[in-house]
Amino acid sequence: MIDVKELLRELREEPYEKIVIRAPHSGKVEFVASEPGVRVVGPSGTWKEVQGTLLARLEREQVKRPIFAPQKGEVMSLGDVQNGQFVQAGQELMTIRHFLTKEEVIARILRRSLSLFPAPEKGKYYFFPEVDIKIKTKGSQTVHVEDGMELFILSRMKRETSVRYSGPAGIIYAVYFETNDSVDRDSPLIGVCPESQLGQIQEVVSRVQSEWEERD
Repeated sequence: MIDVKELLRELREEPYEKIVIRAPHSGKVEFVASEPGVRVVGPSGTWKEVQGTLLARLEREQVKRPIFAPQKGEVMSLGDVQNGQFVQAGQELMTIRHFLTKEEVIARILRRSLSLFPAPEKGKYYFFPEVDIKIKTKGSQTVHVEDGMELFILSRMKRETSVRYSGPAGIIYAVYFETNDSVDRDSPLIGVCPESQLGQIQEVVSRVQSEWEERD
């Protein structure tokens, strides 16, 4: 059993994610945001149609292609690359430090502490009708699951098959898929929490929601 309080302590000590920006292809690099400490923003808009901060341009065959920040944060460090230098595909250009939000901290805690049930195949997944109704009316945490329970309907290649849950008994604490969205194989469908650990997880989640300080 994972000590979720210890996990929270670790996240407090390093409350950020390091995002390495690499050259998508070879070419001559021209930095735009090139100083450590420079603040950047990620894509925004309903459909993420507004690009994030322009970090650099990569010139190849006299065509300059932009590289945008994928997340909000600040430039942490630059790679061993000089402005105007020719770089290879995959070469490190810089590292962005993204400070975690409350939602991201909670998501990390749950991913580490819950028993995740992955999609056995790529396709669209649905809960069995009686389970779906219960989740929509009372919430997923009212659903108790056991090993071998028929829980999902997999829609693939215009065929539907039932999928049994395989894992420890408990309640569905988190649902990681959306109806009508295709789910990749091995992506988590649900996170199951043993009832004996429910109180501890809820306590830590409440502490994050009330105490975690987000940084701009």
